[in-house]
Amino acid sequence: MEAAAHTRSWRRWVGDRAQRVSLATRVSLLTTAAVGVTLAFVSAIIYVSVESEFTSSVDENLKLRAAAAVRAGIADQLNSGSFPKAALAAADVQMALIYAGAPSRDFGDFIGPDEEAVAEGRVSHSLRTATIGGVHYRVVAVGAAPGTALVVGQSMANMETALSRLQVVLWAVSGFGVLVAGLLGSVVATGGLRPVRRLTTAVEQVARTEDLRPIAVYGHDDLARLTVAYNQMMVALKGSQERQRQLVADAGHELRTPLTSLRTNIELLGQAEQRGGMSRRARQELIDDVRAQLDELTTLVGDLVELARDPGDPDPEPIDLAEVVETAVDRVQRRAPGVAFEVSTEPWIVIGESRTLERAVTNLLDNAAKWSPPLGEVQVRLEDGVLTVQDAGPGISDEDLPHVFDRFYRSREARRLPGSGLGLAIVAQAAHRHGGTVTASRGPGGGALMTLHIPGRRGDGDQDRSTSAER
Repeated sequence: MEAAAHTRSWRRWVGDRAQRVSLATRVSLLTTAAVGVTLAFVSAIIYVSVESEFTSSVDENLKLRAAAAVRAGIADQLNSGSFPKAALAAADVQMALIYAGAPSRDFGDFIGPDEEAVAEGRVSHSLRTATIGGVHYRVVAVGAAPGTALVVGQSMANMETALSRLQVVLWAVSGFGVLVAGLLGSVVATGGLRPVRRLTTAVEQVARTEDLRPIAVYGHDDLARLTVAYNQMMVALKGSQERQRQLVADAGHELRTPLTSLRTNIELLGQAEQRGGMSRRARQELIDDVRAQLDELTTLVGDLVELARDPGDPDPEPIDLAEVVETAVDRVQRRAPGVAFEVSTEPWIVIGESRTLERAVTNLLDNAAKWSPPLGEVQVRLEDGVLTVQDAGPGISDEDLPHVFDRFYRSREARRLPGSGLGLAIVAQAAHRHGGTVTASRGPGGGALMTLHIPGRRGDGDQDRSTSAER
């Protein structure tokens, strides 16, 4: 348990230290490590290949020399003792002649079971490495005559010296390569991550000063794309910030009127009580005015909350827009008893939020009912996902037409009627949230024509549902 806890603590410490290292340093270290591993792998392959080539060359040379010695009768000279040992010492070669069944202890490590097997005729030749006097020898044994084997040993001191030099060279080259890789990795990381540092500085500047200023874009690589995305985010954030400020400013302006009126009426009530009261009729009128102002304030606050609500749709679901329209018509009919609604819908399934769509459709119908004269008719059509609402009012002037969906915008005629100026803005926001559009124009009969389109698909039912009622 203690060992496991110590291991976790060590890993945590290493992780904390790694997180504190800058990205440029990490890139440089990773580059250096990758080059180091590559050089080590290549060096190992070179060393093993050269060693194998040296050993193979020595083995072939020994086999040829042993066979040539047998053909030249050197075995007989060794047997008679007439072969000069000085020649062997000068060539750094050792030779011995062994017989099958004869003791070989006098030769030490130079003769072993492999060579005895050749003398006994069990194998044609043998090849191995032996250590004689602290020096490595490559030893080959070949048959010289029946029951006799010639053993030739070649010192590997020169080969080992050459391999040691090769090791030093490979270590030096690898070390130099790692050093160069580290320097180049640091230079590349410093230069390549300059846009990231510039972007980091820009983000820190935004966090410190709230200055949503885009930064310059260099190149066309992934970092340039990241910078472009950052600039787009800054533009969107700046636009959202400006809209928020405008909404707060407009809301403050719109709230000022009902609040001022409420304060004035309440002060009048207070002054009247101090002076002995007022007539019941005047008091009732004042209370009715306060109630109307409260209703207007409640409507305005509700519209502001709807506009400021998070645009994300937390729970989208399939919705039949025709059912939404019918529910909204039933609700508006109760508030507009003097207006006739002619409704024709067909099933249209959309993916969205029922409450938001119902609020948008209700606002369209409320707007049409407000502008329609008594006993006027509002035509509501839903065909192929396009909802049209046409009232029987005076229509929209060319001056007001581009601004009907702006927040708090109210025409001169609308200022005499109750409303917050946010109803159609909520419709536009709901359409945008659901990937749709809403437009305003003059209808064929002269009234206002509102057109709302929400992407979706036809419903299962293929019959139209048409109703006509006078309220």
